[in-house]
Amino acid sequence: MSSSPSTTGIELKTRRPIVGEIVELISSMRFAIALLAMIAIAAIIGTVMKQNEATNNYINQFGPFWFEVFSKIGLYAVYSAWWFLLLMTALVTSTSLCILRNAPKMMKDMRSWRENVRENSLLNFHHKMQWRSPLARAALAQQTAARLADAGYKVKLVDKEHGTLVAAKQGAANKFGYIFAHSAIVIICIGGLLDSDMPIRLQEWFFGKVPFTGSGLISAIPAQHRLGLANPTFRGNTMIPEGSSSDTATIARPDGVLIQDLPFTINLKKFNIDFYSTGMPKLFASEVEVRDHATGEVVKSVIEVNKPLLYKGLAIYQSSFEDGGSKLKLTGFPMQGTQTAKFAIAGEVGGSTPMGDAYTVEWSGFRPFNVENIGASQDPRSVAKGQSLAEQLDKHTGSAGKNAHNKDLKNVGPSVQYKLRDKTGQAREYQNYMQPVTIDGATVFLAGMRANPADQFSFLRIPADDAHSVTEWMRLRAALGDPALRAAAAKRYAERATPQSGNSDVLRQQLQASADKSLTIFAGNDKAAGFVAISQFLEKIPAAEQEKAADVFMKILNGSLWDLWQAAREKDGLPPASPDENHARFLQLATNALSDVFFYGAPVYLQLDDFTEIKASVFQVTRSPGKNVVYLGCVFLVLGVFSMFYIRERRLWVWIKDGGDGSEALMAMSTQRKTLDFEREFETLKEKLPQSA
Repeated sequence: MSSSPSTTGIELKTRRPIVGEIVELISSMRFAIALLAMIAIAAIIGTVMKQNEATNNYINQFGPFWFEVFSKIGLYAVYSAWWFLLLMTALVTSTSLCILRNAPKMMKDMRSWRENVRENSLLNFHHKMQWRSPLARAALAQQTAARLADAGYKVKLVDKEHGTLVAAKQGAANKFGYIFAHSAIVIICIGGLLDSDMPIRLQEWFFGKVPFTGSGLISAIPAQHRLGLANPTFRGNTMIPEGSSSDTATIARPDGVLIQDLPFTINLKKFNIDFYSTGMPKLFASEVEVRDHATGEVVKSVIEVNKPLLYKGLAIYQSSFEDGGSKLKLTGFPMQGTQTAKFAIAGEVGGSTPMGDAYTVEWSGFRPFNVENIGASQDPRSVAKGQSLAEQLDKHTGSAGKNAHNKDLKNVGPSVQYKLRDKTGQAREYQNYMQPVTIDGATVFLAGMRANPADQFSFLRIPADDAHSVTEWMRLRAALGDPALRAAAAKRYAERATPQSGNSDVLRQQLQASADKSLTIFAGNDKAAGFVAISQFLEKIPAAEQEKAADVFMKILNGSLWDLWQAAREKDGLPPASPDENHARFLQLATNALSDVFFYGAPVYLQLDDFTEIKASVFQVTRSPGKNVVYLGCVFLVLGVFSMFYIRERRLWVWIKDGGDGSEALMAMSTQRKTLDFEREFETLKEKLPQSA
C-alpha cells in the first residue's frame, strides 16, 4: 500500500531498444550507486596519494615505469582528472534523472489518501482490529475522525456504497527525505564542479591559455600564460616577503603554472609568528593592506589561519610561511686536497651564487632556530658509544638514522640549507648548523647531506676545537691528503713508539712504513676511504688473523694521526697540542669525521657566519562561486537525512458499516518501517478508538 522509490530507470518507448536500455541504465538508482562507489574509491586514492607534488618526488617514490603509468591515468591530480570529472558529471545526470522519475510519484503519493482501499484488503493487514459500537455509523465516523485528529493525524471521511471510510495519515513528509538527499548530491556535485578547474581547462582548450614553464619577472610573462579578472573560479597562491606586495597569484598546473591577475594589490606590512617549545608554529598571522585597483580603496586587516580576509567576492587565506630571501654570509672551507685557505661567500635564499667555474650554490632555505632532539645515545647525530672494532669498520658513524622517541629537545640555533650543483646539472642538498651542538658530551658542528629530496639528511659531525671552530679539524683533513705530511707523521710516530737502542733501527723503519701505509689507506682514493677502506684492506688477510691485525692497525692509525696533527700544526707555526683527555677525545671524533668525509661528497663546507632574516607569508587567494551552492546542498542533505530517519510515515484506515443496533468498525494500520514506537502507537490507538463516548 506504500509507494517506494523505484530502482529501475526511465523506460522509453522507442524503436531502437539500445537507446531505451541506455536511458534506463543511466537513470536507474543502481547506476547512481555504482558511480558513488567509484567516486569513493577515487577519493580514497586522492587522500592516500599526495596530490600535485613535484614530478621528481613521484619518480623517486614509484620509479620511472610506474610514474608514467600513474601519470597517464591522472593519479597525481585525481580531483581534476578527466575521468573523475566525467564520473561527477555522470553522477549528476543519473541522480537528476532518478529524481525526475521518482519525485512526481512521491509528491502525488504524499497528497493521496489512498481511499480506494477495500474492506477485504484491510483484513489482510498484520496490524488490524475490529469492534462494535452502539453509535450510528455517521456518529462513529465523526468520533473516530476526531480521536485520530487528536492523535496528530490528518483525516478524511469518504462515503462508500455500504459504509464510511475514515482515511488518516501522518509523517507523509518522510518522502521529502529521498527528494532532499538526492537533490543534495546533485547540488553539491554542481558546486564542486563550479569550484573545480573546469573553467581553467576550458580556457586552455578554447582560449589558448598555456602554462608557463620558464622563469623571470611575473610582470613580463605574456598574456597567453595569464588569466584575466573575469576568471569565474580559481585557487592560487602568492608568496609576499615582508615589506613587499603582489597583485597576482600562481595556479599550479601539471606542466607549469598559470598567472592569475588580481583586482587588488596585497601589501605585507609585517609577519608575526609564535612557536611552541617543540619548535612547531603556534600562531602565525600577517598584517596586510589591500588596495583596490578600480577604486583606490585601501583595506587594512590581520589575516590568520582560519580567519581569512573576504573582499569583493575573493577570499585571502593565510596558507603558510616561507623564507622571503634572507641575506646570508658564510665562510667556505675546502674539503678535498691539501688546501686550507678559507674564502668568504654570500647568498640570498631563493637565489644562487657561482662558486668558481665548476659549481653553483643554490640557496634553498634558512631557519633562525631549530628545536632538535639531542638526547644522549638516542639522537641520530650522537656519537656512537660502545661499538666494537668490527662495528667501527663496518659502519660510517657520522650517518644519521631515524629519530628515536625521547623528550631531549633543545634549540640548536640557526641553520642554512643549500644545493651544490655541478656543471652536469647533478646536485646534492646540504644542511649546516651555524653553532656547535653538544651531543653525548661532545661539541660538534653538524653538516647534513642528502642525495634525494625525499631522503632524510645524514649528518657529518665535525668536532669543535679549543676555539669552538672547525679550524683544527680542517687542518688535520688537509694534512691527511698530503703525502709529505703523512710521511713526516709516520716517521715521528715510529721514533716516538720505538725505544732508542742499537737494534731498534730496523723495527723503527718497519713501524714507519706501517704507519705511512695506515695513513695512506685511511686517506683513501676515489673508490673508498676511511674505515671502509680499512675494512676492505683487512678482508685480504686470513680470517683467523683479521681480529689481531685490525687491533694492531687501529693502534698504529690512532697514534700516527696524532703525530699527523702535530706535524700540521708545526707546519703552520703553532705549538704542539697538549696530550690530554680533551685532545684525545677530539682526535677520536675527528677520526670518525675524516672517515665520513668520503660519504659527505662535497668539495667545500660552508659555515654560516651572519644573516639578516627576511620572512615571507604565503597566501591562498580563492574565488569560489560554488561554495554557497555546496552550503545549500549541505542544508538539503541535513533535511533529507532528518526526514528519512526521524519522520515515520503512518497510514490508517477505519471501515465503518451498519450492524444491528449500532455499527461495526474495522481498523488497519501500516508503516514503511516497523519500530517499537509504531507498535506502542498501534496499541494506544487500539485502546482509544473503541472507547464509548
